[in-house]
Amino acid sequence: MRENIDGHFLLIGLMAYPIRHSLSPKMQNIIYSKLDVPYVYLAFEVTQDKLADAVKGLRALGLRGSAVSMPNKQLVCKYIDKLTPAVELIGACNTISNDDGVLTGYNTDGMGYMRSLKEAGVNVIGKKMTLLGGGGAASAIAVQAALDGVKEISIFNQKDDCYEKINEIANRINEKTDCKATVQDLNDTELLRNEIAESAVLCNATGVGMKPLEGQSVINDPTMLRKDLVVTDCIYSPRKTKLLEIAEGQGCKILNGIGMMLWQGHAQIKIWTGQDAPIDYVKEKMGFND
Repeated sequence: MRENIDGHFLLIGLMAYPIRHSLSPKMQNIIYSKLDVPYVYLAFEVTQDKLADAVKGLRALGLRGSAVSMPNKQLVCKYIDKLTPAVELIGACNTISNDDGVLTGYNTDGMGYMRSLKEAGVNVIGKKMTLLGGGGAASAIAVQAALDGVKEISIFNQKDDCYEKINEIANRINEKTDCKATVQDLNDTELLRNEIAESAVLCNATGVGMKPLEGQSVINDPTMLRKDLVVTDCIYSPRKTKLLEIAEGQGCKILNGIGMMLWQGHAQIKIWTGQDAPIDYVKEKMGFND
């Protein structure tokens, strides 16, 4: 526990609903303490009807910034002064930086995913990936992957409310980057099989595998996965989803969502403090090395 908090400390928030379950406050405060920077990170349960007031409060009180999570990532863009190119493509922001009253919106989710691949020795640049899902995490990953140089992204999603949204993002990727992005029906199993066969990386960015869908998997046929395929899951609880269990059984290299969470937090801290987060120290303190 930090005992040196004084009037020089600044507050960083996390605005979402619900949010009390989040690991981010613990992780962020461990880092600030280790770096000995005068910041404190706290979670605030902010619903969409209170979001405009919350952003005004952030500006008025001089918070250094705030993380933003569901259901506020898209709506918050309306209240921010500047958006990064990634946020403009995604249409969603998860990080606000307050620089002398000017609010800039970033999205570090995709940055965290791509950095987690790099740190694990996985190179997908110039290659093809298959992405499962069409929500916020999938959108951020698709855009950042395209901006970083992934050659082709095949996105699969149920034909629900997210389908048209992720299709619009794919169109923007095709217009603004050199990456080819397509959106297909997740129920088309044979097309999914064919796309995975041509991909270097398969990423699950759906909620299938975590509560209340723990023990379930979008892919249940092991023959859809091959030994040289890298299989990743954005879920970090449980640490090994059913999809990762199936992939491991096929000899695939597997990665859970802990790396994505840590490295997206690293990107946020770089934005707010200009310093690099001690990721290995955080893993040890939070028991992620077990």
